[in-house]
Amino acid sequence: MKFKKIDHIALAVKSLSEAIKTFKNLGFTIEEPHEIPIMNVKAAFAKIGESQLEFLESLSPDSAVSKFLQKKGEGIHHICFEVSDIQKTLQDLKQKGFQLVSEKPTQGAQGLVAFIHPKSCHGVLIEVVEKNGY
Repeated sequence: MKFKKIDHIALAVKSLSEAIKTFKNLGFTIEEPHEIPIMNVKAAFAKIGESQLEFLESLSPDSAVSKFLQKKGEGIHHICFEVSDIQKTLQDLKQKGFQLVSEKPTQGAQGLVAFIHPKSCHGVLIEVVEKNGY
């Protein structure tokens, strides 16, 4: 198992439009927002060198982002690492005793994604992504 790079750091926000205004004011160029229906969120990305910031707004009161906002408020939601082979990575993580949120990857904003439960990583939600053409 090898992480290629930090792909992105995701921020949970109450208002995507307000977050975009704030970060544009800081000088960031932000891509057009898009919905990720399987996760009940609307997302936008800002590229920073080889990494990105991802802004997440909940589209449903029962989404993971909505629950996060209710419990912790706005802020860093997760850190995402790019991997070459997500299936192999998940097998390796499981073999090493990491608790996975789901053992099967799903289609995310920019590729196949899966999450390591925060209980396994000192309170930090970790996402792994295998990019598919991005």
